[in-house]
Amino acid sequence: MSDLNKLSLAEARDALRNGDVTSVELTEACLNAIDAADALNAFVHKTPEIALERAKAADERIKAGDAPAMCGLPIGIKDLFCTKGVPSQAASKILDGFKPEYESTVSQQLADAGAVMLGKLNMDEFAMGSSNETSVYGNAVNPWRRGNDDAQLTPGGSSGGSASAVAADLCLAATGTDTGGSIRQPAAFTGITGIKPTYGRCSRWGIVAFASSLDQAGPMTKNVRDAAIMLEAMCGHDPKDSTSAELAVPNFEAMLTGDIKGKKIGIPKEYRMDGMPAEIEKLWADGAEMLKAAGAEIVDISLPHTKYALPAYYVIAPAEASSNLARYDGVRYGRRAQLAQGDGITEMYEKTRAEGFGHEVQRRVMVGTYVLSAGFYDAYYNRARKVRTLIKKDFEDVFAAGVDAILTPATPSAAFGLGEMTEADPVQMYLNDVFTVTVNLAGLPGISVPAGLDGQGLPLGLQLIGRPWEEGDLLNTAYALENAAGFVAKPGKWW
Repeated sequence: MSDLNKLSLAEARDALRNGDVTSVELTEACLNAIDAADALNAFVHKTPEIALERAKAADERIKAGDAPAMCGLPIGIKDLFCTKGVPSQAASKILDGFKPEYESTVSQQLADAGAVMLGKLNMDEFAMGSSNETSVYGNAVNPWRRGNDDAQLTPGGSSGGSASAVAADLCLAATGTDTGGSIRQPAAFTGITGIKPTYGRCSRWGIVAFASSLDQAGPMTKNVRDAAIMLEAMCGHDPKDSTSAELAVPNFEAMLTGDIKGKKIGIPKEYRMDGMPAEIEKLWADGAEMLKAAGAEIVDISLPHTKYALPAYYVIAPAEASSNLARYDGVRYGRRAQLAQGDGITEMYEKTRAEGFGHEVQRRVMVGTYVLSAGFYDAYYNRARKVRTLIKKDFEDVFAAGVDAILTPATPSAAFGLGEMTEADPVQMYLNDVFTVTVNLAGLPGISVPAGLDGQGLPLGLQLIGRPWEEGDLLNTAYALENAAGFVAKPGKWW
């Protein structure tokens, strides 16, 4: 079999079971692809020795007949997950040289299932960004190009390295994290599938925190079936994470029937934004038609507090980031700045944090510290928390009325060029999260499925939002949408 790195998880799993290929062969194919793709800057810490060692162990397990679905499958791990003995930097200078002595729960569960770690993937610093331009490693690059244009495009953020690596077939799948859209937006920009499960479905233990009440890990894969396979391995109760849910994890793959007859799909009128590109509008309408043709009932719904979601998110997330990042001070955690003679403890803190954090992280820490300060706590932070409760209630009301899933665009545009959204106006960049942040604020599961190409040949995604804890049902609806859309386009290889 040639081009082993181009296989999906399901195809590779079946080939391994049938003895057509070994995990070592799969892993070597991916390692070769990674070494030839430095132009994408997706993998930032390569771990070929660990990969080959795990692949050999996986081959033994498969031979012995004791192999879960993920056994022997080569994947990438986002740099936000702590991996024992391997640099885990959250793409920040302040964690330069940090090699944890422990493994995050999610990466440990994948390792226990026999998955093969190829290395760590690029991302926005501390997961703060929508374009992977805030990374200490430099920009990750989208493997897609506009027509015949050579301009480098963003793979989205913060899980940009994960999205780029999966789209370019450097790994069979990758882990991502999603605080305001950081799995779903990059998945849409690169033509892959990404699911953010219900808050509490995957353990956050050992994942560097950005905003603890919003962060959630999930898989980024080549299709919906792969997302179901990998999500099952990542989920489960973890006593080390107090927000982890004690719920049984179903066999998500077994729930993929593609039958959505009688399902109610809601179309929220508040997501029709002024100035939305006609291509996104058309894709959304086409998606609704596809689901209708598959037997679903399409209903108009209202989520009245949607317009407050972005402002509420950009109060709550920076507030939590300001608290979470206080520990990186050169004393408890993080590298310490070089001090001049006569510098005291205040100078040490100031220099360490000024050197260690990039501009976007500094901006969010300052915003967060401001909204938590004595005079402004009620005016901003408490008010944002109340708005969050109203947003959550909007969704609860819609689901109580019998809606099974909600269909929206995943992003307001296709991938944009690196450097096109300059630092001059960070709010422009924040608007990229307009369709995704409500899902995090309400703690719901959401999935992005590639559904078409824009006029310049770039992928566009549709988002489905599901009921809490019903990822299986959501994946099945996504599977029906994927089958109807028939998206098979791949980026042309230029790297």
